[in-house]
Order: sequence, then structure tokens, then C-alpha cells
Amino acid sequence: MRADETEAARPTAAATLERRFNLDRRRPAALQVYEDLRDRILTLDLQPAESLSRPALAAYYTVSQMPVRDAFLKLEAEGLVDVFPQSKTLVARIDVRQARETQFLRTALELEIVSAIAGRGGRDAVVSRARRLLEGQERARDEADLALFADLDRQFHATLYEALDQGALWDLVQARSGHIDRLRKLDLPTPGKIARVLDEHGAILAALEAGDGGAATAAVRTHLSGTLATVDRIAAAHPHYF
Repeated sequence: MRADETEAARPTAAATLERRFNLDRRRPAALQVYEDLRDRILTLDLQPAESLSRPALAAYYTVSQMPVRDAFLKLEAEGLVDVFPQSKTLVARIDVRQARETQFLRTALELEIVSAIAGRGGRDAVVSRARRLLEGQERARDEADLALFADLDRQFHATLYEALDQGALWDLVQARSGHIDRLRKLDLPTPGKIARVLDEHGAILAALEAGDGGAATAAVRTHLSGTLATVDRIAAAHPHYF
């Protein structure tokens, strides 16, 4: 279904929800609605071109329509929803161009980050933290828990940023990563993908342990290029997402 089709052509997301949402009255409602909708878009629980009804979602989240509107505006700024004023709001299709832009930014940052970590003392602590996350990913693989595997993957990379007190840069990358994160979600079940991720994380850590900045940057470049290198295959297998 294309974005110019009517909202009534597909049931709103809230109409198909099976789980309850517990609103935390101590936190801003709009932020919680945004976080939950964003998570459901990135995990593909909400499909591209799916209609999002503001009244139905307000009822589901037990809020007024204003927090839902604010969440829509924030998601629209990230390119994750298409808002048609006075008409409808749809989950956006995957934008490969934006995914490539984000990957360019992230690669540039992480090359500098691992180079800096490799060249400084006291890197054992960050390597140790990242290795524990890698071990957690191995357990998630053994348990076939792809959601946990993906979450630990994000934590692995976040740890590298935090080691240089660059958590704000990680937040910036994450705010722009909605399209490429959905690509990764589609790519992760591909045979051999999880094994490659584990091997590449291991190569990054081995290079950091050795203090070899050149090897660390080469490992990061290889690792971050994987999903977009296969985007044509992903799009061919899942054309309705694009």
C-alpha cells in the first residue's frame, strides 16, 4: 500500500495491539509514546505504510491526543512516519538513501573512536566490558534470541563511545539510525549473519587489546559495511518494506 491510499484501507496499529502499555505518570507522556512507537517501528512490529490513528493511540496509551501528536512530530523528524495534515499518519517505508547517510556518519565516528582507544592506555577496562557483551551475544545466539542479540550489539558499540566520554555522539547516531536499524532487523536472520557479527566484534576487540589502531579501524570498516552491501538482496526479499 502506498502513502496516498486512505487510512481506512488498513487497520490502525492500536486496533491490533495485544499487549498492555503501562504509562509512568512520573515521566513525560509524549516521550513514552514516542519511545514505544519508535521501538515498535524499529522492530517491525509496526509495518511500513501501516496507519497510525491518533485517537486510537491516545486511548491505548491513556493520554490525550496532544502527546501522540508530539510523538508523531518527533518520529516525522527522524523520517520514521509520514504525516499528512488533516488526513493520516503512516509508518514510513525504509529510506535507503538516509540509511547510507547515517552509515557514513557512523563509520567516520567509529573509525576515530577505535583509533583513539587503541592508542591510549587504560583500554583494558573498555575491552573487558565489550568482551562481556560479546559473550552475552554468544549466549543469545545459542538461545536463538535475536532481539537480545540486537540489543547487546547496540550496547557493544555504545561502550566504545562511552569509553571516550562521547555518549552524546552515540545518541546522535541512534537518533538517525531508524532506517538502517530496520535494514539490520531484516538482515539478521540471514544464514551466517550472526556468525559474521560475532567474528567481526571479536576482531575489533583483538585489535584494541593489541593497541593496533590500523587493524581496529579496518575491522570496524568491514563490520559496518555489511548490511548496506547486501541492501539489494534485502529489498528483493522484502519489497513491501521499501
